[in-house]
Amino acid sequence: MINDTISIKVNKISQSRINDIDWDNLPFGREFSDHMLEMNYADGKWQDPEIKPFADLQMHPATSAIHYGQSIFEGMKANRSDDGNIFLFRPDMNAKRFAESCERMCMPIIPEDVFVDLVRKIVEIDAEWVPRKKGYSLYIRPFLFATDEFIGIKPSDTYKFLIFTCPVGVYYSNPVNVKIEEFYTRASQGGVGKAKTAGNYAASLYPAKKGKEEGFDQLIWTDGIEHKYIEESGTMNVVFEIDGKLITPAEDSDTILCGITKRSVVEVANSLNIPIEERKITVEEVVTALKEGRVTDAFGAGTAATIAPIAKIGFRGELFEIPLQPRTSSTRIKAHLDDLKAGRIEDSFNWLVRV
Repeated sequence: MINDTISIKVNKISQSRINDIDWDNLPFGREFSDHMLEMNYADGKWQDPEIKPFADLQMHPATSAIHYGQSIFEGMKANRSDDGNIFLFRPDMNAKRFAESCERMCMPIIPEDVFVDLVRKIVEIDAEWVPRKKGYSLYIRPFLFATDEFIGIKPSDTYKFLIFTCPVGVYYSNPVNVKIEEFYTRASQGGVGKAKTAGNYAASLYPAKKGKEEGFDQLIWTDGIEHKYIEESGTMNVVFEIDGKLITPAEDSDTILCGITKRSVVEVANSLNIPIEERKITVEEVVTALKEGRVTDAFGAGTAATIAPIAKIGFRGELFEIPLQPRTSSTRIKAHLDDLKAGRIEDSFNWLVRV
């Protein structure tokens, strides 16, 4: 458990790099803010965290995470509203998912309220790094990894938790093309698909690379047993509009990562009286609807991607195009989320946490 009287030491950088940033040409995940937060776990408890200048880490060659994969992370964003205030979007859900990932990966849990407080503090320290440009945001990366200097297959006794941030523009600048994957598997029943652990992403790199060689930006993963059911895409959950109704895979299995943006899409759609259904979706159902022209919208939903329109879907050598207009449902949902984050509409869901 964490110390009862936690205090955050702050060691600020002497000279900020903020004026060196080209804010009009901001690649995703390449520019980093001035500071990072670090907190270590040892002797059965979390130590006091420290905010320090962003810098390289020094690691022992036998660091446990490198060899045995105990490593998890989260992806979050801070947005600047039209009146200049800074808000986190649903950080309680990230805190809950992080704790669930800790549990599955046999790592010490950070209490959810502490997790949110630490995120708020690092964003507050680097508040000037939250972009003022429309459509831009501050990406937040909390992560935790094992640090035992020991070669042996067992849960580590020591861990390091860090948070760094980086100002970002859009993740996908154009509609994406995806391929339904029927051979490779992202996650299998009983595995770690529901945890946001690094190994899941490592396993996806090779099939994603093969997909890119065929002209696809991402894959749509299917279940690992029969490859019969749609699960999620590489960087986002997936939503289809078929016969005027939005449908998305239910997250009641342990093979699909619970998506915070996807959950928000469902709740916003319900509030706007846009028909939406969470359930099992077969590949056959989607492909048949594509062939018959009944798919009128498809998009990915994720923290980095937000709402990413899907333009083409590949399956067994066939390529199906989905009209990019009018896409009324996803356009309304995206506009609602954008307006909410910018403070242009009331936060009726109580999703925003002010920094």
